[in-house]
Amino acid sequence: MLLSTQTVTAPKNKLYYGDNLEVLKMYVKDESVDLVYLDPPFNSRQDYNVLFAEKDGSQSSSQIHAFEDTWEWNTESMRAYEQIVEQGGRVADALRAFKTFLFNTDMMAYLAMMAPRLVELRRVLKETGSIYLHCDPTASHYLKILMDAVFGPQFFRNEIIWKRSHAHSDAKQGAQHFGRITDTLLFYSRGTRTIWNPLYTPYDEKYMERDYRRIDENGRRYRIGDLSGPGGAAKGNPRYEVMGVTRYWRYSKEKMDQLIAEGRVIQTRPGAVPQYKRYLDEMPGVGVQNLWDDLPPINNRSNEMLGYATQKPEALLERILNASSNEGDLVLDPFCGCGTTVQVAQRLNRRWIGIDITHLAIGLIKKRLSDAFGAEIKSTYDVIGEPTDYAGAAELAAEDKYQFQWWALGQVGARPADQKKGADRGIDGRLYFHDDDSGQSKQIIFSVKAGGVTVSQIRDLAGVLGREKAQIGVFLSFDEPTKPMLREAAEAGLYKSTDGTTYPRLQILTIQQILDGKQPDYPLHRRDATFKKAPRSRPAAAENLPLPLLPGEN
Repeated sequence: MLLSTQTVTAPKNKLYYGDNLEVLKMYVKDESVDLVYLDPPFNSRQDYNVLFAEKDGSQSSSQIHAFEDTWEWNTESMRAYEQIVEQGGRVADALRAFKTFLFNTDMMAYLAMMAPRLVELRRVLKETGSIYLHCDPTASHYLKILMDAVFGPQFFRNEIIWKRSHAHSDAKQGAQHFGRITDTLLFYSRGTRTIWNPLYTPYDEKYMERDYRRIDENGRRYRIGDLSGPGGAAKGNPRYEVMGVTRYWRYSKEKMDQLIAEGRVIQTRPGAVPQYKRYLDEMPGVGVQNLWDDLPPINNRSNEMLGYATQKPEALLERILNASSNEGDLVLDPFCGCGTTVQVAQRLNRRWIGIDITHLAIGLIKKRLSDAFGAEIKSTYDVIGEPTDYAGAAELAAEDKYQFQWWALGQVGARPADQKKGADRGIDGRLYFHDDDSGQSKQIIFSVKAGGVTVSQIRDLAGVLGREKAQIGVFLSFDEPTKPMLREAAEAGLYKSTDGTTYPRLQILTIQQILDGKQPDYPLHRRDATFKKAPRSRPAAAENLPLPLLPGEN
């Protein structure tokens, strides 16, 4: 029998748009994931991973539309509660206990919606896998009880306190609490033998000066340690003479002679008990404890800041991934937000699955990956759940106009406009670019229309261009533009870049053209500045790490 020589292509990394509960059930196999990190929305909706809040703290109308019912006690949360309770077991017992004193509150809705997701996350974890749940003190005590019910209290590993910011004005005048600058990470394992790589941090300078104050002839710092055998003969330690001193020793006579020959035994003065030379450069450092106050916070001075409200520093995810996974392992983030987990997993040569419920986040993650790893990264992962044809885009527009807007804007690299609820200033999105060395950002504004279009909408966009002093305007539409629309767009004139190249000042793109790969025409010889660009990043080995085969994949 001849063996087939056909090459089997390994499945790619996955980025899913959709409800993570449904994605987990449909696409992620039992015991296929090595590490789960999740930073779910907390009990208050303003803490959800919403992008681009107004400077005054208010949310745009689209954000409010998408998230206002996230954790309210309603039919959906009641159904989730009933389904878990009807299954019985420890998780059901925990939810029923919560219900006796939380009643039909938003916190109860939060726990009812989190419970089935945690059950699914346990299902997909390998026996050697771990899960880190990121939360704030508002809900951490409830979540710990829920995690005990899902994973078993015997599999609790750590409650990690992460200092997420320096002292600030959280405790405002009149507030009766101390400043809140920490979050909590609940660390559980699936089984008793889990992937674990001890981590260390550098020694404190004062500690090194005090304990490793000696320096040998080669410039190496060292300290001296006891060579005596504790317990003497009762512990089986040998007794012999070393450098004129006879006592019980920690090592055999042969081992001691070897250490002396290697220069590792020192006698500080004649007759003194010989000591062992322990070099600083041979020590691993201080073991990482459960208080993480050494990681740089995300702020306006951070190179990696992307403008995402709840963005976590890459160093935080690096620590988690390095401790609880190895190269080639599969990492899952079911609330992947701006994609920090995904980017760090890619850089550390882990395979990954990311899930988010907004096209806003999916678009940002795709751009972040391209910024960090180059355009070629697109061939190493699949996006599942996004419209790929005209019919899919139309279906999305019919279901949710805001998600459609976010998707359409994401296809052209734009970000949604910040606008207060009820306000409509004719701008659905913005894209910024630079075409000179002045440092001044140039602006493209977008108008997205899912329904019928008219020439008056083009005139309106032209007016917005002038009002906003924008360089270019782009009209995104399902329908083909009429001749009057094209004529009106042409009358807006041209934008002349600093190198003399001209671009239509008002452009019309259809959804079909976008799906075919057409993009707005604007200066690309300098980077765009729409989202703050993710730092350039490369994995140690730029290989496409395969995922486990899913049902239907070959």
